Amino acid sequence: MHSVGPSPLSYPGAVRLPHLSPSAFRTLVLVTLVALVVITVVGAGVRLTGSGLGCSTWPRCEPDSFTPRSASDGHAMVEFANRMLNAAVGLLAVATVAGALLRDPRRRDLVRWSWGVFAWVASNGIVGAFVVWLHLSPVSVIGHFALALGAIWNALVLLQRAGEDDGAGERRRVDATGRFVTATKVLLVAAGAVLATGTLVTGSGPHAGDERADRLALEVGTVARVHGLTMIAFLAVTLALLRMAHRGEAGPRVVLRLHELLVVLVGQAAIGYWQYLTGIPALLVAFHVLGATLVWIAVLRVWLALHAAVPASVEAARPASSPGGGDGAVDVTDATAPARAATI
Repeated sequence: MHSVGPSPLSYPGAVRLPHLSPSAFRTLVLVTLVALVVITVVGAGVRLTGSGLGCSTWPRCEPDSFTPRSASDGHAMVEFANRMLNAAVGLLAVATVAGALLRDPRRRDLVRWSWGVFAWVASNGIVGAFVVWLHLSPVSVIGHFALALGAIWNALVLLQRAGEDDGAGERRRVDATGRFVTATKVLLVAAGAVLATGTLVTGSGPHAGDERADRLALEVGTVARVHGLTMIAFLAVTLALLRMAHRGEAGPRVVLRLHELLVVLVGQAAIGYWQYLTGIPALLVAFHVLGATLVWIAVLRVWLALHAAVPASVEAARPASSPGGGDGAVDVTDATAPARAATI
C-alpha cells in the first residue's frame, strides 16, 4: 500500500510546507521527461557541430575561467550553453524529488522513482566530465548516451505511475498471454541491439565532436550494415507482436502502443537509410538521435502498457483462496478469454 505523508506540525509557529497536487506533480514529471529528451539531442548537436572540446576542461570551461574567454568563440559558446542546459535539467531532477516529497498524498513509489531520476542525471553529469577529460573517447561518449537513455526510462516509469490512482497497490496485473509477454521481452532485447549497434556506427563515423578525437577501430560501412540488420529484426519482432495482439493476446492499450512504435520505427529507419545514402550529414544525424530516443520511449511504453496497477479496492475484495492471492501467482480473470491477467 502507498503511504500518506506526515501531517503538518501542529505546535504554534510550525512551518507548513506547500503541497503539490497529483496533476501538478505529473506535469512536473512530464516536463522533466521532455527536458531529458531535449538535452540528449542537444548533446549530440554539440558533437555534430565540432564543439565537443570547445571547453577544454570541466567544471571550468578553461583552466582559468568558468565561461568562454570570448563570445566570438563559437565552439566554446555551444559547449558552455550545453552545460547550462544540463544544469537546468539537474535542477528539474531536484525539483522532481522535491515534488514527490511535497505531493499530497505522498506515495513511496513516486518518491523512490523520483530519486532514481536524480541518480541517473547526476551520474550522467559525472560521466560528462570524463567525456571532456578523456577528449571525447568514443567509449565515454557511448556511456554518456546510455545513461541518458537510462534517465529517460526512469522518468517514463515515474510518469506512468504518477498518472495512476492513489488507491492502487504495488501489485500489478499483466493483460496479455504468457507467450506475448515473452515476445515483448524479445522486443526489448531487439531494441537494445539496435541502439547498441547505432552507437557503434556513431563512434566509427565522421562526427567525432572534434578533429582531435579518436574513433572506434571499426569500418563504418560494415557497422552500419550490421545496424541495419538489427533494425530489420526489430521491425520483424514488432510486426509479429502486432499480429499476436490483433489475435487477442493483449489488451487494446497494448495494440495502440504497438501501432505507435511501428510508426516511429518506420520513420527512424527511413532517416537512417537517408543519412547513409547521403554521406551522413550532421542535420540528419541529429534527427536520427531524436528518433532513437523516441523509439526507446515507444518500446518502453509497449512494455509498460502490459502492466496495470491493481486498485486497492479490487485487491481487498479478492478472496484469500483465489489464484491471485499469493505473490507471483497467475490470476486468470476469464478462463475463456485469450488474454490472461497475471498478477506479478
